[in-house]
Amino acid sequence: MAFDLLQSHVRDLGGFSVRRLLPAARHTMVGPFIFFDHFGPTELAAGEGMSVRPHPHIGLATVTYLFEGSGLHRDSLGSVQVILPGDVNWMVAGRGIVHSERTPEADLRRARVLHGLQIWVALPREQEGCAPSFSHHAAPTLPECELAGVTLRVILGTAFGASSPVPISSPSFYVHARVPAGASLIIPSDYPERAIYPIDANVLVDGEPVLRHQMAVLEAGVPVQLEAVQTASVVLLGGNSLESARLLNWNFVASERSLIERARSSWASYPNEQFGQIPGETEWIPLPA
Repeated sequence: MAFDLLQSHVRDLGGFSVRRLLPAARHTMVGPFIFFDHFGPTELAAGEGMSVRPHPHIGLATVTYLFEGSGLHRDSLGSVQVILPGDVNWMVAGRGIVHSERTPEADLRRARVLHGLQIWVALPREQEGCAPSFSHHAAPTLPECELAGVTLRVILGTAFGASSPVPISSPSFYVHARVPAGASLIIPSDYPERAIYPIDANVLVDGEPVLRHQMAVLEAGVPVQLEAVQTASVVLLGGNSLESARLLNWNFVASERSLIERARSSWASYPNEQFGQIPGETEWIPLPA
């Protein structure tokens, strides 16, 4: 078998459940990807929505991608951005940023479905202390191509001959593939670390079953064949490994424990200069024990 299979674990984020794939015991990262949460599809009644209060990050970039629904991003840089299906929000935390994630007020007035992915990319050591930044990339700006009947949207990096406009921090790729029933796709070995995650249907990888919500971490240097028994939405991601291992503590990622401890101490005495405040927001998530 040319892959290692990871099972998802359901986590409750305060009334909002997600399936978490990374970090895992056997694979703390895949390329620079250090965190992988799949939320939904969740049916929300009118008046119900997502409400993640302001919280901090260091040493990583967050990638938000929706299949259904909408979200409102606010951060301590003053960014205010609605995200819709197919868009990408790319937030580089660097030395420190605060953001909140909520349902837009207009969408609270109706029933709807929320479904998407929240993924973190660990920054290379030389970028851990960089200034924070935020960029939004609307769905039409992301390249799509078709290969053997499979539609491929390149969310991050370069893959299958197409390149995303998102300003990534290290060699990597992140692709949303829509695979019709009976279609197949060769996943090349362009990157040393790669993974396949079926969103909504079981698939075959080199003839072996990978169930929806499982992640297949592929063997390095070996092309594999992805095949859909029924029409499937699949995520492909990976890249080069970073120059050293990373520590993950709550919302903080760092190459050295001292950076984690500084961030924890700083957030315990929030608000302060390291993280700044989100204009118009007065609450925040306290530092966990």
